[in-house]
Amino acid sequence: MKLSISNLTKKYGNVTALDGFAFEFSEGIYGILGANGAGKSTLMNLITDNVRRDGGSILYDGKDILELGAEFRGVLGYMPQQQGIYEHMTAESFVSYMARLKGLKGARLKAEVERVLNLANLSGVKHKKTGQFSGGMKQRVLLAQALLNDPKVLILDEPTAGLDPKERVRIRNFIEKLSKDRIVLLATHIVSDIESIADEVLLMKRGRLLNVSSPAELIKSLPSDIKPVAYYPSLEDVYLYYLGD
Repeated sequence: MKLSISNLTKKYGNVTALDGFAFEFSEGIYGILGANGAGKSTLMNLITDNVRRDGGSILYDGKDILELGAEFRGVLGYMPQQQGIYEHMTAESFVSYMARLKGLKGARLKAEVERVLNLANLSGVKHKKTGQFSGGMKQRVLLAQALLNDPKVLILDEPTAGLDPKERVRIRNFIEKLSKDRIVLLATHIVSDIESIADEVLLMKRGRLLNVSSPAELIKSLPSDIKPVAYYPSLEDVYLYYLGD
């Protein structure tokens, strides 16, 4: 299972949002780290085909995702940075609604909704309206809908944005459990979200891919004379060194 991206480019007017991005993803968790405007969300939108690319290719197991069409959408799960949740709906009814949009019907729909609600630890509150949920619980509902159809490629764009530290840890631990037998792309500007769970970290700045390595190797790459933010070098220092202005 491979998601291969080559020379991917996207412009909005005179602004280059993505500039020749190239990388091959396989199974595991990839943290995509960069400041706001680095190109993270543009990359997610191009992979999910919400935005059309200006150049380059995106291949899933050797075939272009545009040619695959519905076949690729069937293996894709997506949690966008900004997605509304209908607060008058229960968790079960909202996820069922999303399942119908993805083409699920009848007994299969019911079974799949039950499966993802259980995965997200929401079975006990599935009949409650989402307007009564905390921010972290709402994020779990959105993660649950992204897991419908057991996607092989899971795209998570800023999944913990706006959450308090305790809820961020819960979501982070949940994401870590999802990584087996699938490609997980986690785009964020929150360093702590990926330091403990990412197999590899992609550093992005102004639409370009600067560096790729494991969190430990990126920390080792820092010059010996930098002054760490804490008592010892961390991914926070990597962020400041490579991505800080």
